[in-house]
Amino acid sequence: AHLLAYNRSLMEMTFAIIKPDAVRARHTGRIIERIEEAGFTIRAMQLRHLTVKEAEGFYAVHKERPFFASLTTFMSTGPCILMALESEDAIKKWRGLMGATDPAKADAGTLRKEFGASIENNATHGSDAPDTAAFELGYFFPGIQFAR
Repeated sequence: AHLLAYNRSLMEMTFAIIKPDAVRARHTGRIIERIEEAGFTIRAMQLRHLTVKEAEGFYAVHKERPFFASLTTFMSTGPCILMALESEDAIKKWRGLMGATDPAKADAGTLRKEFGASIENNATHGSDAPDTAAFELGYFFPGIQFAR
């Protein structure tokens, strides 16, 4: 039991989105299968059609960037899948599985290479750091205590 408790302490949580382009193209099942094959445990998941206002709040860190309006509009074009993923080194591991933001520059075998079409329509989103993951998880899964 002590070893199990120790291993649990190495676990990390990250936030992931299967974006509207991938949901629309019916890639959801294959992406979730890849997530599970990579060793992640899905701790929470919901299908949600974001409003522009929700997308603006979520991406508020990018408010001054030139792509903010197109990004928030795109993220509200259809349903997406929101997930809390758990694994050892989850943030780094999920970003590696997703691949580079630009699918054209993403490594072979990554989700964005396989399912993404452009920098904006790149199939997935993932937290880039522990503080970002904490904000993003809390934004969409407020008050949820993730079972250990």
